[in-house]
This record gives sequence, C-alpha cells and structure tokens, in this order.
Amino acid sequence: MKTKYIPAFASSWLVMVVVVAAVSVVAKDNPGFVRITPADIHWKDVPNGHGVQQAVLLGDPAKSGIYVIRVKFPPYVMDVPHWHPNARYVTVLEGTWSTGTGDTFDLARAIPLKPGSVMMHPAKATHWDGSAGAEAVIVQIIGEGPGTTTQVDPGKTFWMDVPH
Repeated sequence: MKTKYIPAFASSWLVMVVVVAAVSVVAKDNPGFVRITPADIHWKDVPNGHGVQQAVLLGDPAKSGIYVIRVKFPPYVMDVPHWHPNARYVTVLEGTWSTGTGDTFDLARAIPLKPGSVMMHPAKATHWDGSAGAEAVIVQIIGEGPGTTTQVDPGKTFWMDVPH
C-alpha cells in the first residue's frame, strides 16, 4: 500500500519544482523594480506658480492609474482653495508645510506639518496649502489619476505670495 503513494508524492514535488523554477526565471527577467535617486529627479516650473516646481516620479497624473509626484514650494508661497477628483496622500519631506481646509483661505487657520507628517486629502475635499514661512517645502503626493485640480474660485490666480 505504501508504494502506491510514492508516485503521487514524487509527481507533486516535480510540479512544485517546475513552478518554482518558472517563477524564479520570470522574477530574474522582469522584476519591475524602479529605483530613483535624487540625481534622477527633474524639477519643472509650474506655469505662473510663483516659483513652485513639480517632479513626476512615477506614473502620469494626467492619465488613469497611480502616480507619485513631488512639489517644491518656495518660501511664502501658497495655493488657493481647490480640490481633486480622487484622494491624494501627501508626505512632508522637507520644511514646514502649512495646510488648511475649506473654501476660504485663512492663513490664521493653517496647520503646520513638519517633515515626516502625512495628510490625506479625500476626493473632492477643498483644501489649500504651501509654505507660509521662510523655508522651502517639499511634499510627495501619491494619487490615482487623472489628478486634475479644480479651484473653488476660478477667477483668482492659483498661487499666491503670503505676507511676511
């Protein structure tokens, strides 16, 4: 009776070895890993952005799918109330990022977030943010595209210098 199970056991092991070998070949040929060093990051000026710059790291915010961007705010530059159609996850990398929520920009209500802080912007939730102080700010944003921006008051300029 015991010899009856040996071929089945051997067959199972053979199938497992073939599957593991196939998976390891795929992993070596097409790992899908992406590495980005600081030298690989290409900052571009945001049009009429008062010195704000953006770098697309992964994906394309204008298309469907996940994207990762970085935004660099120079000192004393904020954006006006706006919203995005999909949730966005923002991590502060450098500087103190000043954030506010609601349809009215009020610097006195801004909440400062230090490096390492994270803020989630829910889909279609109005907010405003930037650098309210003397230091530049860099944030990293992860979102689902297309990542459009809609201003609450389209008649205003999007970027503004804050008093200091």
